[in-house]
Amino acid sequence: MNIHEYQARDLLSAYGVPVTDGAVAETPEEVYEIAKKYDKCVVKAQIHSGGRGKGGGVKLAKSPEEAREIAEKMIGMQLVTKQTGPEGRTVRKVLVSEASDIQKEFYLSVALDSERAGLAVIASAAGGMEIEEIAENHPELIVRELVSIYEGLHNYTAIEFARRLGLSGELKKEFMDILKKLAKLYLEKDCTLIEINPLALTGDGHLVALDTKISFDDNALMRHPDVAALRDTNEEDPKEVRAHEHDISYISLHGNIGCMVNGAGLAMATMDIIKKFGGEPANFLDVGGSATVERVTAAFEILLSDPNVKAILVNIFGGIMKCDIIAEGVVAAADKLGMTVPLVVRLAGTNVEKGKEILKNSGLSIISADDMADAAVKAVAAAGGAK
Repeated sequence: MNIHEYQARDLLSAYGVPVTDGAVAETPEEVYEIAKKYDKCVVKAQIHSGGRGKGGGVKLAKSPEEAREIAEKMIGMQLVTKQTGPEGRTVRKVLVSEASDIQKEFYLSVALDSERAGLAVIASAAGGMEIEEIAENHPELIVRELVSIYEGLHNYTAIEFARRLGLSGELKKEFMDILKKLAKLYLEKDCTLIEINPLALTGDGHLVALDTKISFDDNALMRHPDVAALRDTNEEDPKEVRAHEHDISYISLHGNIGCMVNGAGLAMATMDIIKKFGGEPANFLDVGGSATVERVTAAFEILLSDPNVKAILVNIFGGIMKCDIIAEGVVAAADKLGMTVPLVVRLAGTNVEKGKEILKNSGLSIISADDMADAAVKAVAAAGGAK
């Protein structure tokens, strides 16, 4: 789960990490009132995306009047960045923060290193908007170390980071303190990413976090109701939000073959075999091993709400999830939704004959498949053929 910058900023502040003064606003007048406290301020669009500055979502205002004018254009705009895609995201809120006298910009992040089962601490003395290009073209400027999730951040690791970034004296102490607090926040709140870019050295000689991104492990949100309360469903795909409500694992993709499968491994194999035969899956959808008719119906509703879906492939191996339950769900969904897209069904496993009988007697126009390859070929053809 991602949160907005202003929320991440408040969380950093709660852990003692220095941040700039500021507040969030939803109207130009609110922006004006906040901006009156500062000589200069920065107005920043609040969407779940990086690259906002390059997209026009970060503006410097030299007066409260200018801040209001910026907000009038920014609030409600569709902000397009590399991460949003061409459709962009609607800006509903902005963060108004005091402008800083920046002497130097650093990059600092704590991320999940799943390959080595630890935390990857990453830093650079060349932070700012071009950090991705720097990482690609000048990897020698990036410092990276693994931190144990059991032992946490050791002092000697923090000291080494500060040394390699060229920090000494009080700045070295400040940096080490910030890094330790980030590691503490990461572990206590079950984060998957904390990124500060830039971590700025200001004119008064201190380090301050100017822009922050924090992501959390969805599977751990039950332990953190305070974090779960920060979720903004406006920033998420409505189909994924609905799937979450029904305890369905769903990820929207860009293809035209809707997939409903039970089991994450089988779901991924289904997407792979669709690709093998020239098709494009429209989603990952694992309906679960103990799905009910209601959940199967909800899964169909989610698939059919995607206008790009031209065919649906149901691929079920019945174990705990019995084939007759899936068949009942298919029939119920088709009856309720008036399904018109071609439907390919492959069933195998527990109660498979009972499931096939339910489908056969339903009166639905279903394309039956014998195995995964047969199902994929028929689904690709039903969706208009291989690309």
